[in-house]
Amino acid sequence: MNCGVCRAYLRDRNRCDGCAGPGGTRPRYCETCRIRLCEEREGPFCFDCASFPCDRLRRLDRRYRARYGMSEVENLECIRDHGPGRFLENEHRRWVSGEGVLCVHDAKYYPPRGNGSGPPA
Repeated sequence: MNCGVCRAYLRDRNRCDGCAGPGGTRPRYCETCRIRLCEEREGPFCFDCASFPCDRLRRLDRRYRARYGMSEVENLECIRDHGPGRFLENEHRRWVSGEGVLCVHDAKYYPPRGNGSGPPA
């Protein structure tokens, strides 16, 4: 998930520092996320795992495709194939405009934080 387009990361109050952040600011569902906490992953990203994409990630991907029109698996493949820099460039083009950052969860615009596209997670 690109935390930079997440409502919890973009909101003014009780902001989340992102999935890869130090913790303590993430919502409970993110603190306990079984994908983020996966012990089978062999590196920092799911694509580092021999079972990528696993069933758990495929289910999340289906939900995000249906609800929000984005793919967690495609995000990870882009990072794997082109690096995080290119991924963030693509994300910036897709989600950031003169109105701000378009939140994937509520389709509202928020002022950008940092580089405006947030950390990939």
